[in-house]
Amino acid sequence: MEKTQSMLPVRVLLLCCSFSLCSSMFSIPLKIFTGQFNSSVDLDLTPLRKIETSGNGLSLASDPSGIVNFLDMVNNLQGDSGRGYYMEMLIGTPSQTLNILVDTGSSNFAVAAAPHPFITHFFNRAVSSSYWTSGRAVQVRYTQGNWEGELGTDLISIPKGPNATVTINIAAILSSEGFFLPGVNWQGILGMAYPMLARPDSSVEPFFNSLVRQTGIPDVFSLQMCGAGIAASTTADPVGGSLVMGGVEPTLYRGSMWYTPIMQEWYYQVEVLKLEVGDQNLNLDCREYNSDKAIVDSGTTLLRLPVNVFNAVVDAISQTSLIQDSASGFWTGTKLACWAVGESPWRFFPKISIYLRGTNTSQSFRITILPQLYIQPITDVDGTLDCFRFGISSSVNGLVIGATVMEGFYVAFDRAQKRVGFAVSTCAELAGQPLAEIAGPFLAETVSSDCVSRSLLREPLLWVLAYTLMGLCALVLLVLVLLMMLPCRRRGSEITDESSLVRHRIK
Repeated sequence: MEKTQSMLPVRVLLLCCSFSLCSSMFSIPLKIFTGQFNSSVDLDLTPLRKIETSGNGLSLASDPSGIVNFLDMVNNLQGDSGRGYYMEMLIGTPSQTLNILVDTGSSNFAVAAAPHPFITHFFNRAVSSSYWTSGRAVQVRYTQGNWEGELGTDLISIPKGPNATVTINIAAILSSEGFFLPGVNWQGILGMAYPMLARPDSSVEPFFNSLVRQTGIPDVFSLQMCGAGIAASTTADPVGGSLVMGGVEPTLYRGSMWYTPIMQEWYYQVEVLKLEVGDQNLNLDCREYNSDKAIVDSGTTLLRLPVNVFNAVVDAISQTSLIQDSASGFWTGTKLACWAVGESPWRFFPKISIYLRGTNTSQSFRITILPQLYIQPITDVDGTLDCFRFGISSSVNGLVIGATVMEGFYVAFDRAQKRVGFAVSTCAELAGQPLAEIAGPFLAETVSSDCVSRSLLREPLLWVLAYTLMGLCALVLLVLVLLMMLPCRRRGSEITDESSLVRHRIK
């Protein structure tokens, strides 16, 4: 699972400097940066003072006790898609302030508890009188990066969150590799997924489960990330976003909220029915889109697609954009595409649409991102070139709707109703132009009734199966040992012909 992005210095390789027009075809003045750019890190109403409910369990304002006031949570995130979106949290007694990355693709709340060269400070367990250690070791490995530490609990409060102090399971990170990266301004990670993903096992209650249980807020949170079309900012001037805990804030989206069912409660797994590049349907079997799984993950930077789907998308974009074949490094994320300053490349690229199954399973709806979301500005070179990266990558472990797509939408994780909602975000625009669209409903009758293979074994089930097989093997081995020893213990007793045969066969 991706968590952040990093980029090493790059050098310019000019692939094409000409731009010609004719009645039938034109070429794009594309320049490519080479270097070790890693595209796949495998690693804004006055609040009502009463609860209003839409009939589906979503709190739309605030509750009388004052625990939930959604407007207090607007703009409580900082960051960008390249390095993640984080929020300020207070941990321990006396409280220590840390920035924590919001990740809907994992379930552990983990904080740095030891010095690291890429972070400015860490959580000091020794000075917190409310910290308790369980003595249990824990480790988590992501697609890139990993960390190890110990499990404990402590008191947590969020300055721009629910008005409460709660006791939360904490993983104290004592060592890590490839997890904290240069330039990040966060010191921990807030896993917002289900207990099934918690490490070392599902008995470790995740943060949001604990928050709902201890405060009584609705089992819903919603997320807006406002980095769409903006180059990765400096840590001194990050873009923002909102994590609304307890419901959905109406001022953060336009139009209607469209919902798709959560297929399984581990990741936020959804069902993708088809993809379109421009108006071109990729015409792949829908099981290709859901190969392994399809999830919504704020901790993943890019839109990640299974290999066959990725190749089909690149082929379709290449035909539409007319970028030269020599730009293959751009598609694979090893090179940046650069144009002259002020020359926007986005008009050369098509929209990309993802069709999701509706809560009415015979229908679907479509979320669409404009090229400003997946042709992403990175940096400029000597003030003469603007460079961009391809915000889509291939994946061997499923389709991931990451920040590339999520930045266009206000996304509601309605756990109470087991569904994920999408609406066009109020901050997903550039120069007054919306960068995302949503439409529906469409009939899903022509699509397979089940695009998700029920026979696929999920990661936690694989662990159970592995331990079960190990136990069976141990049991069989024990029986064999006992059978071998049994004749030796009965040497003084009568031996029948049948037992002699067994004995001789063992010999």
